[in-house]
Amino acid sequence: MNTEKMKVHFTDNYLISPTNPIEVNLIGAGGTGSKVLTALMEMSHSLTELGHAGLQVRLWDDDIITEANLGRQRFAPSETGMYKSVALINRVNRFMGTNWKAETKKFERNDLGGLPENTKATIYITCVDNVQTRFDVTEMLKTMNIRRNHRDEAKYWIDFGNSRDTGQVILSTIGTIKQPDSEKYETVASLPMVTDEFGELLKQSEQTDNTPSCSLAEALEKQDLYINTTLAQMGCSLLWNMFRFGMTENRGFFLNLKNFQSQPLKIA
Repeated sequence: MNTEKMKVHFTDNYLISPTNPIEVNLIGAGGTGSKVLTALMEMSHSLTELGHAGLQVRLWDDDIITEANLGRQRFAPSETGMYKSVALINRVNRFMGTNWKAETKKFERNDLGGLPENTKATIYITCVDNVQTRFDVTEMLKTMNIRRNHRDEAKYWIDFGNSRDTGQVILSTIGTIKQPDSEKYETVASLPMVTDEFGELLKQSEQTDNTPSCSLAEALEKQDLYINTTLAQMGCSLLWNMFRFGMTENRGFFLNLKNFQSQPLKIA
């Protein structure tokens, strides 16, 4: 008889029953980030309808909208020349009556090597095409002065990454999340950061050509039209299930959109 327990991670209690909206830092407002923001908007509204406090999102991106961004990214021709973060946040706030924030600068370390001042959050989501940015975020999260039992304590990091037809979403804990006693499951309190577990793979897979595309046609040679949308929906579904069911047996997935295959990454 197989008596091995399924390994799961129970969502931190504060995410389930918060006293205030959950603070989220969304880093990157491009092909994936713009779609993730829409999914977070839907998620926040759905949570509040269920009696939850919802989400409070701060979107970071210093890029300006160009014609090459139209079509694959969630921008309108009338928004060309605006900051991506401002255009998206203005739209969400008008649409849902929220008070989410836009940052028109890079998410960078402060003078002490930690997070930017007064911008701590409970959940960090990275949607960036630069591998070094992921390593910088890792160092910031590791060196920050975590304040336990405080509403803005950092707890989770979700990283979205992709190439032309493939991608992955990885959930990490920031430190250790207290787990309940369970007779049915083997609980896992700490989930490794993407850079610790897949750092070498990230470096090898980084695209050498990071120059901006001059047209949508050129952009589509680098990333397929629907890879970002698919990743955003599936990745946000992982977060949604953590809110709804209070636990997860998966900490992400690998996706190959070319052959329509998805491989879950189990808690280990």
